Amino acid sequence: MKRIFLALPVLLAALYSAAQVKLPRLVQDSMILQRDEKIKIWGWASTNEKVSVKFANKTYKTKASAEGNWSVLLPAMKAGGPFNMEITGKNKITLKEILIGDVWFCSGQSNMVHQLNIHDITYAKDIKEANYPEIRQFLVPVVNNFSGPQNDLPGGSWKAAIGENVRPFSAVAYFFAKKLYDKYRVPIGIINASVGGTPIEAWTSEEGLKEFAAIQTTIQRNKDTAYVNDLNRKAANANRPVASKDKGTTESPKWFETTYVPKQWRPINVPGYWEDQGIKDLNGVVWYRKEIDIPASMIGKPAKVFLGRIVDADALYINGKQVGNTTYMYPQRRYAIAADVLKAGKNIFVVKVTNNSGKGGFVPDKPYCIFADNDTVDLKGTWQYKVGEVFLPRTGGAFAGINAQNQPTALYNAMVAPLINYSIKGILWYQGESNSSRAAEYVRLQPAQIADWRNKWQQADIPFFFVQLPNFMDANYLPSESQWAELREAQLKSLSVPNTAMAVAIDLGEWNDIHPDNKKDVGERLALAAQKMGYGENIVYSGPVYESSKTDGNKIIISFTHVGGGLISNDGEELGEFAIAGADKKFVWAKAKIEGDKIIVWNDVISNPMYVRYAWADNPVNPNLYNKEGLPASPFRTDK
Repeated sequence: MKRIFLALPVLLAALYSAAQVKLPRLVQDSMILQRDEKIKIWGWASTNEKVSVKFANKTYKTKASAEGNWSVLLPAMKAGGPFNMEITGKNKITLKEILIGDVWFCSGQSNMVHQLNIHDITYAKDIKEANYPEIRQFLVPVVNNFSGPQNDLPGGSWKAAIGENVRPFSAVAYFFAKKLYDKYRVPIGIINASVGGTPIEAWTSEEGLKEFAAIQTTIQRNKDTAYVNDLNRKAANANRPVASKDKGTTESPKWFETTYVPKQWRPINVPGYWEDQGIKDLNGVVWYRKEIDIPASMIGKPAKVFLGRIVDADALYINGKQVGNTTYMYPQRRYAIAADVLKAGKNIFVVKVTNNSGKGGFVPDKPYCIFADNDTVDLKGTWQYKVGEVFLPRTGGAFAGINAQNQPTALYNAMVAPLINYSIKGILWYQGESNSSRAAEYVRLQPAQIADWRNKWQQADIPFFFVQLPNFMDANYLPSESQWAELREAQLKSLSVPNTAMAVAIDLGEWNDIHPDNKKDVGERLALAAQKMGYGENIVYSGPVYESSKTDGNKIIISFTHVGGGLISNDGEELGEFAIAGADKKFVWAKAKIEGDKIIVWNDVISNPMYVRYAWADNPVNPNLYNKEGLPASPFRTDK
C-alpha cells in the first residue's frame, strides 16, 4: 500500500505530461473570425507546454500556464478566406475552411430560438433557395450551471446556410445575416445562444446582477447543491402524476381504434376552445372525432395534416393509427402522414386533447387541413367530442421545484461565459415575454445586462440591438392597462444606453401565437440598426420614438425623434390607438392628426388634457403611425 501511494504522484505526473493541446468547441473547422479586431485563439495543454498557432502564413508562439491555459492574440485582419489554421503542441490540430468576417452574438428566448424549420411553410422558398456558404451559424447547446462561469461548451459546430443545413438557423438571425451579406458581401457568423421561456436574469452574470439584492440571495442559495436537490426531490414527490383514468385509453376498444363504436358523443366546433362551447372550467382529457372524406387523388401519396395549435397536448390518430403528437401548447401542429394511412372515402380522424389549466382546445385563426400534392381537404367545422377524464383540483396547491434554466446566472454561466474570448461585431437580443409581469424590474435589468456583456467581452461600446415585444393576445377596443405595454416601455427606456437600437415589432405579432410567423421583418429591422450603428450607413433605421409633449388648450402636442422623411398613417386612414386623459388618468380614445413632424391629440370631452398614450395594449387594434421609410412608431405613454 505504501508503494502505491509513493507511486501515485509519479503516475499522475506522467498522465499530466502526456496531455495534448485542446481547443474550445467554438474554435473549430468552418468558424468565422471577427475582422478588423485582434483575434484571440485559446485552449488548454499540459503545464508549460509549448504551443504554436500558424495562421495566414504567420506563426505565433506561447506556453501554457501552470494551470494548463494558453492563448495567442492574432493581429486584426480584413475580411476574406478560406484559411487553414494549425495549432501545435505535443499534438497537432488542423482547422479548415476558416473565414474572416463579422460575427454577431444572438441570444434571448423562444422567438430568437425559433428556427427556419419551424416556419418552413412561410419561408419554404427561402429554405429551398438557401445557398450562402459564407453565412454560418454556431448553435450553442442548451445547458445551465449554478456554480459559476464555465470555460467550454459540451458540443456545437459551425454550419453554413446551404440547403437543409439552414433549417436549424434562428429565423430572425438568418434574415438579419442575409440582409447584411447581400449588401456588404462579407462573411457573417451567427453564434446562437437562446432558450425558450427564459428570463433576462438567467442570461446575466453574478457580477452583472450585483445591484439586485433579492437576486443575489437566490444566486447564493442555488450554489448549495444539497438545497437544490432536496427542493426538487420534494417537488417531484409532491407533484408525482396520478395514474391516468382516461376512459379513451382504458376502455376496450380504445376510442381511437377502428373497432370502437361511438356512443353519447356531442357536437363541437373546430377550431375553438371547449370553454367557449358549453363546457365549463374543465381541465382534463377531451377526445375529438370526425369522419373525413378523402378523394381518391390523394391516396398513395405522402400527406401532411395542419392542426393549427392545440392547448395543451395532443395526439392525432387516423384510421386507428397514431400519426403525430405534441406535448405542449406552443408548437404549430404539422404532422406528416405516410402514404399508406389514408384511404379513398371515409377516414376516421381522432384527436386526444389534454389540457391542464385555462381554456383547452383548438386555437382559432390557424390552418386546419390535410393536403397531398395539389389536393386539400378542410378539417374545420363540426366534430364530435367526449370527455375522457376530468382532472380534480390539487389539494394544497402544487409544490414548485427549481427550473434550472430560469434561475439567475444559470444560462450565462453555461452558454455565454464560454464564448467571451471570441471577438464579435455586436449583439442581437430578442427576449421579454418571460419578464412581462415584472416591467419595473426590467427597466433596471436590461441596462445591467448590456453593461455586463460589454464588460465581459471587454468592448465598452459594442452595438446592442434588441426587439421590442410584438402585439399578442386579445384585442381590446377600450383603453386599458397592459403588462405587455409596460414591458415594451421598459425596453424603450433601454435606448438611453449608448450604442443601442430597438426593432419595433408592434405590427408583426399574432393575437393567438406568442411565436408569430413573421421573423423576416424582425431580422431585417435589426439589420437596419446594424447598417446604421455597425456599418456607419446614413440611413433611417428606426420608426418614430416619443420625445416630449406639451399642452395647448384642449390639445396635447407630441414630438418625436426618428421621424425620417416624415410622419404618416401607413394605411391612409385616421391615426388610431391614441388615448387621452386629464388629471384623473381616465383614458378615452382621442383624435390625432399629423402637423409637420408632430402629432396633435385631443378629445372634445377632455377640456384640460394632461396625458397621452399610444398603442398602449397587449395587442393594439390598429397602430398605424409610421415614418415614410415604413417603420412603425414605438408604443408610449406620457403619464409615467
